[in-house]
Amino acid sequence: MKVICGLGNPGERYLLTRHNVGFRVVDLLADRWGLTGQGRLRDGAAQLEVRLEEPGERVLLVKPQRYMNLSGAVLRAALRQTSADVGQDLLVVADDVDLPLGRLRMRRDGSAGGHNGLRDIIAALGTTEFARLRVGIGRPGTSRATVAHVLSTFRTDERELASEAIASAADAVERWLAQGIDVAMNEFNGLDLAVTPE
Repeated sequence: MKVICGLGNPGERYLLTRHNVGFRVVDLLADRWGLTGQGRLRDGAAQLEVRLEEPGERVLLVKPQRYMNLSGAVLRAALRQTSADVGQDLLVVADDVDLPLGRLRMRRDGSAGGHNGLRDIIAALGTTEFARLRVGIGRPGTSRATVAHVLSTFRTDERELASEAIASAADAVERWLAQGIDVAMNEFNGLDLAVTPE
């Protein structure tokens, strides 16, 4: 079984904020795969399970519902319900202020990079060795603090690019499922949706 965990904050207030792109990627995947509703709420996470014909894999979609900096114990509990190997079968999708909007970065392991959700997951799992897909949300301008930035919605002029980035992130997850992390990294890590091809 593969486990895909999108990070975000629960509730309508945070639904379309920059910090919730992980949730939005998981929601888009559920929609693509014909899954309806929010799934079951178990151990503090909204969970949806599906068996995909291609690549013939069971997949568990997880959205922790106890706020970003409390994601770790929730994900650990979800993983205990499965036979998933953290190093091979888990992919965490999160926002990244250090990446410009329109850029993605997939890695097979690494540090939290200042992200509270990833930091809590690393602490709860006791390892940095799990795949993660970071979705760029851009850095705030000098007049805005990082916390206010990540909890803000995308500006009107950013929304189309944000939607494209979320769709590309969902594509990257599907490539990871079908062909593995190396193929997904090669295809998506150099992609810059903000640059118009000539």
